[in-house]
Amino acid sequence: MDEKVYELINDQINKEFYSAYLYMAIADYYEDEGLKGFANWYMIQTQEERDHALIFRKYLLDNDCKVVLTEIAQPDASFSDHLSPLQAALEHEKYITGTINDIYAAATEAKDFRTVNFLKWFIDEQLEEEANARDMVTNFKLFGNDAKGLYDLDREYQARTYVQAAPLATA
Repeated sequence: MDEKVYELINDQINKEFYSAYLYMAIADYYEDEGLKGFANWYMIQTQEERDHALIFRKYLLDNDCKVVLTEIAQPDASFSDHLSPLQAALEHEKYITGTINDIYAAATEAKDFRTVNFLKWFIDEQLEEEANARDMVTNFKLFGNDAKGLYDLDREYQARTYVQAAPLATA
């Protein structure tokens, strides 16, 4: 595997674990605020991000590359209102999309078509992640400032269940 592609993928493992930490911090914020549905949504996001890290890890191992785990930074999780965590999550998803695009670009440049193919799932996943995050911001802006609307959103998010990422289900 091209050295630059390897390094970017190994770094992505850390970024995905950081994402899990960030979403757990957001879940904790909502739990403290009594919004158990929002907390549930972000605990499931935590699980998904952990899954993403494990998928990248397995890919490196399957390619006979050493996985080097690094320190995971503490997330900045001081939120002043119920909307700010949703906005932070959307910005973070955009950032992760950019880092995956960077890996894709490096793999394309290195003519590492196996990695290009591997990344397709993540590119599709990021489209979904950004759309979900954007919808949560929009829904909160539309309905979250009304007690009944906030209650309904919270109930909706409480119904979400965890589904293991497809690449792990076949691992």
